[in-house]
Amino acid sequence: MFMRALSFLVAVLLVLNCHLNEAAAKLFDDGLRVQVPDETANQVWPDESWPVSTAEEQGIEQAAIDQLVADIESGKYGLLDHFLLIRNGYIVADHHFEYDYEEIASEFDPTNHQYNYDHPAWHPYYDGSELHSLQSVTKSVLSAAVGIAIAGGHLNGTTEKVLPYFEDYEFDRSDERKGKITLADLLTMRSGIRWGTDAAYGTGEHSTDLLEASDEWIQFILDQPMDADPGTVFEYNDGASVLIGKVLSEATGKRADLWADERLFSPIGIGEFYWKITPDGEVDTEGGLYLKPHDLARIGLLFSRNGMWRDQQVIPESWVQKSTSPIIPDLAPGNDDFDRGYGYQWWIHQHDGERSTVYSASGYGGQFLQVVPGKNIIVVFNAWNIHGGQEMSHQLALEQRILPAVKDE
Repeated sequence: MFMRALSFLVAVLLVLNCHLNEAAAKLFDDGLRVQVPDETANQVWPDESWPVSTAEEQGIEQAAIDQLVADIESGKYGLLDHFLLIRNGYIVADHHFEYDYEEIASEFDPTNHQYNYDHPAWHPYYDGSELHSLQSVTKSVLSAAVGIAIAGGHLNGTTEKVLPYFEDYEFDRSDERKGKITLADLLTMRSGIRWGTDAAYGTGEHSTDLLEASDEWIQFILDQPMDADPGTVFEYNDGASVLIGKVLSEATGKRADLWADERLFSPIGIGEFYWKITPDGEVDTEGGLYLKPHDLARIGLLFSRNGMWRDQQVIPESWVQKSTSPIIPDLAPGNDDFDRGYGYQWWIHQHDGERSTVYSASGYGGQFLQVVPGKNIIVVFNAWNIHGGQEMSHQLALEQRILPAVKDE
């Protein structure tokens, strides 16, 4: 009798469910457990293209955006290739700017090499395509791929020591500090590995210049001496990100670019990219990724929605929160100003002490993916200001020009 009554109840619930909105309660096949609709139910998502709206419809003053675009067109922001503004999942500003990079590059080094940043076959676009160099934005994408690998059990977490992944390399191991480096130390740029940055980047004397001229990247980095205890001193180190990429590849059994393609890019609709490969066959995880601006924005949307893409948790929410949190709250605590913080390969521009309210992925030449999760705003800037010449900083345009234009809600 009880079973017949239960069967009747289930049948009634199934009929009622057909008349409920998708965002309402839903009967699961495994019993009477009901799913509570989540906050993503009414969110819009890009398919092959993004949904489009106006700034005004999405609560941003159109005049402020028009003036920003006018200033870009007048050259105040230098060689700015693309400006993309997204709110609530809708594109509200999408502007591309053309420059003759072959003519611009003609007065510089003509060597056709992937690390000659003045050669138009490589920078800012890859081989005449729409794929734009992202430089150190690559690091933030790498961090996402690491979070996915940890969630999958391929890595034991950020406290894992990294030196065991380099057993096949011969280098001086006499400094015990090197053996104490953890994945977290690499992710937060507190590896303790010395990285010469006194000389300007591009002079040939900066450690990254020497790295990019090397035929054996991993060996070059492991050969660098220690100058601090791991986990104690922030020192921006491109080599640290290369080591992270190698750890990721060793742990997953897939080269980092292939892992990212399978586990990160494909699930969110990124089908086209280019990633530089070093002379020794490693993936350039410090700055070698190229994406189209609309695809870079997909990364931003994924993070702004806590790692969810439609109904799939691509990156664990805990990793999104941790990697974009102010693990290092202020990079220059000795003064009275806030000088940006740092998470796991993400820059923190504003935070409330525990969570970031504005964070970004940033790269050489003017690459910015900026995320304001509380305002549902994503900004992409692609530029190529490697020789200066800009009057205004597009890095500051979000905080100085876009956010003030957001209407009170």
